[in-house]
Amino acid sequence: MEKLVFLPTLFFLLQSPLSTARLLSSGVHPVPWGPKRPSSQAEALIRALNLFPREPVNIVDGPDSSWADGPRLVEKRFKFPSLDDDNGTASVEELGHHAGYYKIQDSYDARMFYFFFESRGSSNDPVVLWLTGGPGCSSELAVFYENGPFKITDNLSLVWNEYGWDQASNIIYVDQPTGTGFSYSNDSRDIRDTEVGVSNDLYDFIQAFFAAHPDYQNNDFYITGESYAGHYIPAFAARVYQGNQANEGIQINLKGFAIGNGLTEPGIQYQAYPDFALMMGLIDQQTYDSINQTVPECENEANQCGTNGTETCLNALSTCSTIFNSILQVVGNINVYDIRKQCEGSLCYNFSNAQYFLNEQSVRNALGVGDIDWVPCSSTVYQAMEVDWMRDLEVGIPALLDDGIRLLVYAGEYDLICNWLGNSRWVAAMEWSGQQNFTAAPEVPFLVDGNEAGVLTSYGPLSFLKVYNAGHMVPMDQPKAALAMLKGWIQGTLG
Repeated sequence: MEKLVFLPTLFFLLQSPLSTARLLSSGVHPVPWGPKRPSSQAEALIRALNLFPREPVNIVDGPDSSWADGPRLVEKRFKFPSLDDDNGTASVEELGHHAGYYKIQDSYDARMFYFFFESRGSSNDPVVLWLTGGPGCSSELAVFYENGPFKITDNLSLVWNEYGWDQASNIIYVDQPTGTGFSYSNDSRDIRDTEVGVSNDLYDFIQAFFAAHPDYQNNDFYITGESYAGHYIPAFAARVYQGNQANEGIQINLKGFAIGNGLTEPGIQYQAYPDFALMMGLIDQQTYDSINQTVPECENEANQCGTNGTETCLNALSTCSTIFNSILQVVGNINVYDIRKQCEGSLCYNFSNAQYFLNEQSVRNALGVGDIDWVPCSSTVYQAMEVDWMRDLEVGIPALLDDGIRLLVYAGEYDLICNWLGNSRWVAAMEWSGQQNFTAAPEVPFLVDGNEAGVLTSYGPLSFLKVYNAGHMVPMDQPKAALAMLKGWIQGTLG
């Protein structure tokens, strides 16, 4: 079943020949690109973001013999050569910046790349792990454009990000699944296609990380991320919880997990597209009525997909994609990650500086990545995860909430692709012991320096935050509010 991929910044959209036929029969015309192989279309659209990976995935030739007898986790302190830090006087020890590779335990020959930035505040601050979505996009996009310690200037130097999340946490950024960013393998069988594989790899990594950093083992631990990480995060949180319950390895002090503009319960979220588009004036009532005819079929097929379907999940993806793609015919060149903006031709974001920067030899030497390419978004990883797309990842969350593990779901108000309305609906529909109290809880202002920056609903361990004046990438659009959100959440004072 061939699918058309559209706009793959941190999230890939799909349209199949079957969905095209449905659009035509409903009087709505399909997007003008026509069906192509998923890989070729994804690669073309990645380039539309001014990103030019040489390969669609990091599968290298031959085994890496340097790992034969060494530790599974190898890490080095480093300092970016172009960092503006008071005339370059800060030492690598003072900066507390680390880069490393973890040889994945359950793999043929896979290595997971990560950054670890010690807190600019206190070593006692929580450990936060960030996951970028895609599926198949590198977390370096967040490091340099969202909530990392730095921002890249046009001359490829780095300046400090005053709203970096390392202001309040010891933060880890991971390139995963295998083949993404600087993570690599010499065996294509290491490409993951389920959340079981993804979450086991992350669990094994975090065990190795805390073994290598025993001083952080007692710190509070939080899992965060955005977009397709709305799948990764609940799966990983559940895996950590399972490991703790079974006394596997190091007990991880899991306190909470946060999902930003994520895809978590597709069966509910796809149904919200027409409602959001009508509410925001993107479509008229007649178009809404036409598109909405597909919603019952989408809901039924998503239910059949459930948590572990295969062909039923691909069928659901094909059907439900017609809802979103029908809206695209009306909105034209709008930026689906921020409906306030128009894309300039095919270019919606320009992340090219990250690629130029990470290709500089001095940077690669500092990180210790050798000749491994940086793959900003992998079309191969994306394709492998297609069957996972429509699976419901909400089902494992209630057990964590009922044990007091906190969940924050936040969403920028102008994102279409993972909009706040669909996210608020799956959060409200989730069955757990506090559901009735949560749905009855009042909305309260989210204040930043006395100014209203969003609206918050909370009860017990569950919070939902709609962030004003932000699109899909809240830390990029509202960095000050995003840092205030993180601080308030981990300190238990949000709202």
